[in-house]
Amino acid sequence: MSQTGPYQNQTGIPVFAGPNLPAAAFFGVRSRRIFAFCLDFVLVSILVALLWTTLFIATLGLSALILPPLFPFVAFFYNGFTVSGPRMATPGMRAMDLEIRTVDGTRVPFLMAAVHAVLLYVSWMFPPVFLISLFTYDKRCLHDIAAGVIVVRRPV
Repeated sequence: MSQTGPYQNQTGIPVFAGPNLPAAAFFGVRSRRIFAFCLDFVLVSILVALLWTTLFIATLGLSALILPPLFPFVAFFYNGFTVSGPRMATPGMRAMDLEIRTVDGTRVPFLMAAVHAVLLYVSWMFPPVFLISLFTYDKRCLHDIAAGVIVVRRPV
């Protein structure tokens, strides 16, 4: 395995750009991403509920005015830390056998992973943008293209 990614051509040179990857890298990615998002949404919601309850009790209710925007902050750091970590995926993505990399195959840095998450949550306000994945070879959504990342199946 090389530093630029797990996929290599016949000469052993790593390749990671969409058309250079084998079709198996994209098999079932769309449906797995939907289930991974649902799992991650539930996990972030649980984290937010626990954090909100803890802070509410610890401040005797005084923090109730600043706690409502807690979900975006938790989601930002949740995605940023998990995607930029050594496993290159959120817990939901790991459960669905997916990982995120940059288009050149390297690990996604924290800020790029967090921006990808923000773009994902903003994309939910405009659902038709997800249809772009039906027309791209590598099944990338608009927020993937904007963030410069690609979601693939984990190599065996």
